[in-house]
Amino acid sequence: MSATPPRKTATKPPRSRAREFAVQALYQHLVGKQDPESIDQFTRGLSGFHKADAVHYDALLHGCIRESAELDALIVPLLDRRLEEISPIEHAVMWIGAYEFLHAPDVPWRVVLNECIELAKEFGGTDGHKYVNGVLNGLAPKLRAPEVEADRAAGKARP
Repeated sequence: MSATPPRKTATKPPRSRAREFAVQALYQHLVGKQDPESIDQFTRGLSGFHKADAVHYDALLHGCIRESAELDALIVPLLDRRLEEISPIEHAVMWIGAYEFLHAPDVPWRVVLNECIELAKEFGGTDGHKYVNGVLNGLAPKLRAPEVEADRAAGKARP
């Protein structure tokens, strides 16, 4: 009989945790129409928030809500249905992706894309991550053209 090795606890980077808290907070905003301040106060009290990058969380929560109309205007042309028919989780994840494409140039576009796919897998519906992937993959060349083109030229992204 062999002993099972102890499992390593996955440690998520603080920015990944910030995105997780932000998607939950944005969901509350989209579904419950709660104001950002009460959502923020509630979220900061959740277990594990101290391990998140609070500055990045703030930027995502308040930035996505403040710029929601602009973010929706970027997302809607890439949808195959009305925005109202999109799951609130996937909507929130697409907001995060679009916001980071626009305002977090220090985060490579492929990292933004992968993080958003993981958020959709963790919090969204069965195939929601595929939808998020398609929309954000369509948005990246518009918002991060030089970076996407450089990756394509280097063979790191699909043409």
